[in-house]
Amino acid sequence: MNPADHGSADLFCDVSLAARIERAERQLLAEAAAVAARRLDGVLALPLGGGFVSYAEPGSPLNKISGLGFAPLDLHDLAAVEARLHARACPVQVELPSLAEPSVGERLTRRGYVLMGVEQVLGRRITAADAEAPLPDGVTVTESPLADLEPWLHTLTTGFLSADGQGVQSHETFEQEALTQTMRDFVQAEGMIRLAAAVNGQRAGGASLRLTDGVAQLCGAATLPALRRRGVQTALLTARLALAARAGADLAVITTMPGSRSMQNAQRRGFVPLYVRNLLVLAPDSV
Repeated sequence: MNPADHGSADLFCDVSLAARIERAERQLLAEAAAVAARRLDGVLALPLGGGFVSYAEPGSPLNKISGLGFAPLDLHDLAAVEARLHARACPVQVELPSLAEPSVGERLTRRGYVLMGVEQVLGRRITAADAEAPLPDGVTVTESPLADLEPWLHTLTTGFLSADGQGVQSHETFEQEALTQTMRDFVQAEGMIRLAAAVNGQRAGGASLRLTDGVAQLCGAATLPALRRRGVQTALLTARLALAARAGADLAVITTMPGSRSMQNAQRRGFVPLYVRNLLVLAPDSV
């Protein structure tokens, strides 16, 4: 499908649009940290330089800093955060957008942060036509209730841990238990919508969606290995765009690994690359 069909071929991401997307990302991280704090003592959750710092537990994907680069960064505050994370033997990982204020990246690298990877952020305008787009034959998508949370999580983690292997691989690996718990926290964040897909009545995949200030965040989607190449990812994407269109959102965003099949599929559906997030890490033994 041609991006021009959705008016996204000329979608240009300036600093203000990147800041809008990163605000949504920061809010999602804050909400997920709040969920984690309901089950754990010692969760770290606080603002920093216009972004947000989260620490849940050892080995958690929630342990990161999101949204820096669009407001002044106080180095004393940063040093305090670094000390608190390193005291827990946790690396400090910053997700720094390529459209962030350049001085922030300079300050981080001077402090010893190392570039460990990148994530690709893609976007697409949402149109009225998305509200009525049909799903592939044989695939159904329904909202997944809280009562279905554990089977839904099992489907997603099984799919995530069977990656397609295409493109740049993540520098991080997580144990299934840690990944499942983090996803449990994320998908119970305020405003998160869970969707389940089935192929001819058989559970096949799942995905989630969060709407923030007109931005539709298309969060982790996965398909069981045995049911791939059946249109499940297309159906989950179509269904989420339809929900977003009906809710009045004007922009859909998705984050993938560069060169991955997920990125390829998103571009086939009219998404265009907007910017990357540089993953900068300061290890506990580097200071």
